[in-house]
Amino acid sequence: MFETGDYVIYGHTGICQVMGTTTMDMDGIPKDRLYYVLRPDGETEGKIFTPVENPKVVIRKTMSREEAEELLDAIPGIETLDIDNDKLREEKYKECIKTCECKEMIRIIKTIYLRKKDRISKGKKVTATDERYLKMAEESLYSELSMLLGVPKGKMESYITARIRGKK
Repeated sequence: MFETGDYVIYGHTGICQVMGTTTMDMDGIPKDRLYYVLRPDGETEGKIFTPVENPKVVIRKTMSREEAEELLDAIPGIETLDIDNDKLREEKYKECIKTCECKEMIRIIKTIYLRKKDRISKGKKVTATDERYLKMAEESLYSELSMLLGVPKGKMESYITARIRGKK
């Protein structure tokens, strides 16, 4: 169970802070069912109420700074997705996004980066599907890393690239 003050990743909402737990006094909801009260990052008023036991939405604690540093160092060894069929590729992208795991976001980003490079070299455009999933994966990954490393989200791509190249 998460503690008040913890930062978590809550599904596609992204980073949220745990403000506490509560029960709900509403018809049709068990009175003893416990809910997290979450505040999405960057909001001052918004709240999300989600069951503590919620199998439908991924909720996980954010990485530590050390885990983030280790993940960045591991990027060169993280494998891409090797799928030639467009429909199967989109399904795999969806599966990776649903996990809310940073390593899976990196797999998507690396895959699409290489596909983009290959397509452009052949005079083809980047697919709308690739663009959409690239944005989702970058938003998810860069938001968490930005918070942990103190690097502005807009500079995260260049920070990662420089770090991989050993230029920190």
